[in-house]
Amino acid sequence: MRPTTAGVTRALCLAAALAAVGLLPWLSGRDPALTVLRARSAEQEPTKEALSAIRRDLGLDAGPLSLLGDWAAGLLRGDLGTSWVSGTDILPSVVAGLQVSLGLMAAALSVAVLLAAALVTPVLLRGRGSAGAFAAMAAAVPEFLLATVALLVCGVWLGWLPTSGWQGPEYLVLPAVALGVPAGGLLGRLVADALPAVLDERWVELWRGAGVNRTRVARAALRRVLSPLVPQFGMVAVGLTGGAVAVETVFAVPGIGRTALGAATSQDLPLLQGAVLALLALGLVTGAVAALVRRRLLGPALRDAGLSLPPARPVRAHPAIPAVLGTLLLGAIGWGLFRDPYAVDTAARLAPPSWANPMGTDGLGRDVLARLGHGAASTVGTAAAVCLLSLVVALALGFLPGIAAGAADIANALPPVIVGILVAAAAGPGTGGAALAVALISWPPLAAHAAALVQEVRASAFLTAQRAIGAPPLWILTRHVLPSVAAPVARHALLRLPGIALALASLGFLGLGAQPPAPEWGLLLDESRAYVERAPWAALAPAAALALLAGLAVSGAAYAQGRERRVAPGRTVRKEAAHAV
Repeated sequence: MRPTTAGVTRALCLAAALAAVGLLPWLSGRDPALTVLRARSAEQEPTKEALSAIRRDLGLDAGPLSLLGDWAAGLLRGDLGTSWVSGTDILPSVVAGLQVSLGLMAAALSVAVLLAAALVTPVLLRGRGSAGAFAAMAAAVPEFLLATVALLVCGVWLGWLPTSGWQGPEYLVLPAVALGVPAGGLLGRLVADALPAVLDERWVELWRGAGVNRTRVARAALRRVLSPLVPQFGMVAVGLTGGAVAVETVFAVPGIGRTALGAATSQDLPLLQGAVLALLALGLVTGAVAALVRRRLLGPALRDAGLSLPPARPVRAHPAIPAVLGTLLLGAIGWGLFRDPYAVDTAARLAPPSWANPMGTDGLGRDVLARLGHGAASTVGTAAAVCLLSLVVALALGFLPGIAAGAADIANALPPVIVGILVAAAAGPGTGGAALAVALISWPPLAAHAAALVQEVRASAFLTAQRAIGAPPLWILTRHVLPSVAAPVARHALLRLPGIALALASLGFLGLGAQPPAPEWGLLLDESRAYVERAPWAALAPAAALALLAGLAVSGAAYAQGRERRVAPGRTVRKEAAHAV
């Protein structure tokens, strides 16, 4: 029954996404004929006759529904149509862009796995975790800023690697590092967060007592902990393919994401539809592969209700970690609030840090510290609201795995840029539209995590025993299922808070979010990118603030959970003993 539900949900969401893309010219309120005319020839006058000829040539006179029908009919024949701008076939362009993005995805995923392994290895050796502040900071590094810095340092200053294009393996290195470091920080933190509880299970103690070597125990523990996280690896892989628009732009990589952005900008509707269709197909295939791998990892335990979930064991964080991070972040924000973020001093353009301007000035001579402080409310507040909404939606959909799986595969395959374009076309660019766009696609990783945990909790031997002794469903839900699911998913949501802020920043970077002269952190990164070589402090300030936000969110949550554990040791011990039954 669930596969059928998931299949129907996928089909409905796929149709809705393609219809929204197909209706983009009409949603925007702009004349698509005028946009196509300017894309074909910027010098030609947009006369009534010229626009009418383009409408007849493209079939726009028949209306959007007829245009969608013709495209769908061609799709059934394997024909994606021809470009409105260049007049060439769409299929070769889409295939070429997808091949480039898949190669970049494989290289970036390799970097991510290596970094994740480096973060997980100390946990396997020590048998206990850490607060995860370093991993959270790595996950919060802005990809386009990391790409720009890598290009300047390794490409321009040192001359080690090429700075743009796509002509050989050496062109993979810098974009792969820029994409792989944040993804590796995220994956490494998720695995390292779940490992300590697994290493405390009874079977680990028995294996070690029987003389089983440490390598075999580590492999078994990783197999045990990866099953609910496999969907996250799949979603990260899809995100590396479709969400790398900014990195592809910095390095002039002709990937599928950059192709989709260019098509949307020029309103080349057939090319945009083909690119989005390729991304959606990739998301569906990756989701199916992840589900298959997860079932193989779990084996017959899921079918036979033979799982025994590890008790939650929060990692204790030293109170100094969140205290120091919070003091630095709040101190900088509070200091900046007392300064004017809009005052322009052209005589002090790109001034280095000084007593008058502790974080220097930007390209217009505005105080970077003031803009950082005044932009905190919109950046962090909007990201927190989107994160909370995503958590609520994820916990609700976690109990509807069929619907969640189908919708998540489609939503995760859409890059924030594409959704941002659709939302901005209907509602106009702005903070509200950017928040809506990010909210529409930020819940799938959390929902997949929640659904996997719910499935394993329901299949656990302990829950089967609870049903056998007559425990009511509401009791089981509130006392066992929700506590086992909500805590790890909430920690996951906290880890994604800086990523949501970065998604909002990327939309501002592309002109789809907050508009100048708003002191939003994403705009600060965008405005400083052009002169990062001359004035790196203007870019480092918002990047450091995002990294501090990530470290504070994760280490603060770890400290709060560890303190709760110390306050109520009896209740925690009883809960762990009950889970061990």
